[in-house]
Amino acid sequence: MPNNNRELGNFLRKARSQMGPEQAGLPPDNRTRRVPGLRREEVARLAGVSTDYYARLEQGRPIAPSPGVVDALCRALGLDEAGRAYLHTLLGVTAAPSRRHSRSAQRLRPGLHQLIDALDGEPVLVLGRRSDVLAANRMAKALFTDFDQMPVRHRNYARWMFLGEEPRSLFIDWEDQARAAVESLRLEIGRDADDQATNGLIAELRGKSTEFDHWWEEHRVHQRTHGSKRLHHALVGELTVEYETLTLPGDPDTSLFVYTAEPGSSSRQALDLLAMWTLTGTGTPRTGTAQEHD
Repeated sequence: MPNNNRELGNFLRKARSQMGPEQAGLPPDNRTRRVPGLRREEVARLAGVSTDYYARLEQGRPIAPSPGVVDALCRALGLDEAGRAYLHTLLGVTAAPSRRHSRSAQRLRPGLHQLIDALDGEPVLVLGRRSDVLAANRMAKALFTDFDQMPVRHRNYARWMFLGEEPRSLFIDWEDQARAAVESLRLEIGRDADDQATNGLIAELRGKSTEFDHWWEEHRVHQRTHGSKRLHHALVGELTVEYETLTLPGDPDTSLFVYTAEPGSSSRQALDLLAMWTLTGTGTPRTGTAQEHD
């Protein structure tokens, strides 16, 4: 079974197990449920398709449902925006990416480096495919870590989150941040299930991190458009930063993450203090031990 078909079945079963009959607006039937969530026939009825049709979708059969049927499935399963986009992609309703089994390394044009350096007072990370770190300004290096000091193949946000020693002490909400990293990778692999580099990263993380492996099996998806991170920084203490994600027109594989703090807040003061330190200190501060597990 092709990777996307297998993932489609896993995703539908997981989504079905997480949607209870009460959430779906179904009347109680007083029948004992051996497994949590909706039954196949209930999803089929809610989506307006036959049980056999829905069962074949869960089995990963080569079916091409219409956009209307996919939308009905999304409603029946109570999927959020990211889940809807993921299901549409798995079913081939949206434009499928070209199959690039071994894609070339990403490079940033000089103007983008100039842009992130110009945003000097705020931390800025540029992430590419599979959350590879393509660039970071001095504030991002001071707030998180200096990815430039890592071997090139290790410069990956998800890999650092799970295999680095710094993140667990740096992020107060490490579990939330780590889960989001897993769910973002799950969303990406749905767009191109055969990308060798992405599959290699996932295999490495599943083999080295029991937490990653467990959360990967949950088949949740997440698109990082905005959010917050709570940190305990070794130099400036506790702070909360908000981030907005900017996707470059014409380059959907590259995203800028800009981190800010509320004006006048203690978090803003902490960022300003960190900015002063990076201007007057020697070198880029590290937030913890820089070693990684291999």
